[in-house]
Amino acid sequence: MDAESLAFTPAVQLAEMIRQKKLSPVEVMTALLARIEALNPRVNAFAYLAADAAMDAARQAEAALMKDERIGRLHGVPATIKDLAITMDMPTQMGSHIFAGNQPTEDTPIVPRLRSEGAIILGKTTTSEFGWTGVSHSPLTGITHNPWKYGTNAGASSAGAGAAGAAGFGPLHQGSDGAGSIRMPSHFCGVFGLKPTFGRVPYYPVGSGDYTSHMGPMTRTVADSALMLEVMAGPHPLDHTTCEAGPADYLGRLHEGVRGKRIAYSPDLGHARVDPEVAALVKSAVARFSALGATVEEVKTPWAGQGPEMIRFFWAAHMSRLTPHLAKWEAKMDPGLVACIKAARDYSVTEYQLMRDRKMAYIAAIHRWFEDWDFLLTPAVSVAAFPAEKLMPDHWPQHEWDWLSWAEFSYPFNMSWNPAASVPCGFTADGLPVGLQIVGRRFDDLGVLQASAAFEQEQPWADKRPKLA
Repeated sequence: MDAESLAFTPAVQLAEMIRQKKLSPVEVMTALLARIEALNPRVNAFAYLAADAAMDAARQAEAALMKDERIGRLHGVPATIKDLAITMDMPTQMGSHIFAGNQPTEDTPIVPRLRSEGAIILGKTTTSEFGWTGVSHSPLTGITHNPWKYGTNAGASSAGAGAAGAAGFGPLHQGSDGAGSIRMPSHFCGVFGLKPTFGRVPYYPVGSGDYTSHMGPMTRTVADSALMLEVMAGPHPLDHTTCEAGPADYLGRLHEGVRGKRIAYSPDLGHARVDPEVAALVKSAVARFSALGATVEEVKTPWAGQGPEMIRFFWAAHMSRLTPHLAKWEAKMDPGLVACIKAARDYSVTEYQLMRDRKMAYIAAIHRWFEDWDFLLTPAVSVAAFPAEKLMPDHWPQHEWDWLSWAEFSYPFNMSWNPAASVPCGFTADGLPVGLQIVGRRFDDLGVLQASAAFEQEQPWADKRPKLA
């Protein structure tokens, strides 16, 4: 197998070939690190590349294989961790000069879980400053470029993970999602990303954003995400919000499909503006589900109208925790983030609590609505990739910090904790990827994966690669 083929081989296949001793972990790592060295300067997907440590781990994996020692489900398979997740052997800088060189003393729980199954951590992928925005640049690491078009947005705070997946920098990438940051880069970069049910994957340290941030997989295939989620999921004592139940047999049951399922489709949630080319690709993708045996109906989402006011209030309110840093660091911070922090200066505790009451009613309305539907289909994002140095596309209303106007489809399900995925569903005339969002009932991560896999079989995407050379 040539080096480029290795770079784009799914984790499920790599793990099986390594297990059968048909492929060496050292061979995989050598090819992958050479590719990253050659192409990452153009993409800038890594905040920190642990090349020497990864190669050492590959040699150890090969030695264990030759000695017939215990082999985990991801033995010798490369993976990356986002630069918002703490790691004890790699810096966690959060895309900010404030934490440049910061070295945690412990790992977030998914890191030892991945390693215990044999995964090899390549490094830390780039993020916007503190994960605050939907665009792929930070004051510390600069622009992360979309592999499909240099200079365009790779999307949201898991941009490095999305770009790495699209560029062939390994098969498995951990993302996190507080308002769409797994699904948005998956949409922009043409990869698959799943925001699981809240609590499915432990998130430590537990965030202070009113329980909206989720960890999940970003991969080129649904099967790889299913396998990665099996490894990452399950309760953990350091995250008091984790679900008691362990993961289901996501990989083994992917084939069950959507026949007989009731699927709702909303092109705009009743209020969102969507670029026509994106809307057309999503509508065409939705039609595929009827052919797969599901009942599909375009519907109203009466709960959705309150979302825009709430998310803008809470986004600024939760970012205001960074206010103490302004006195020293404002000049070196993202100006949009600074504006967002300052937007909450006049919020009172009473206003916050009253808005939270509204949020709880909004969440209840979403779950009540889902009693009639197995899945909801929407665009993942309203626009295709635009210049990465900008907060808004030129043809959209401008604002000093409110990027959420082109990302109205994702945050409702951070608030409600539903599982939601972005599935590649086509390309614009400019060759830029577009994602279809599949949302399931809370706890039905398996169903979302099955629906995604059924669509993937009907309209494959993993064979499409950006031209980076």
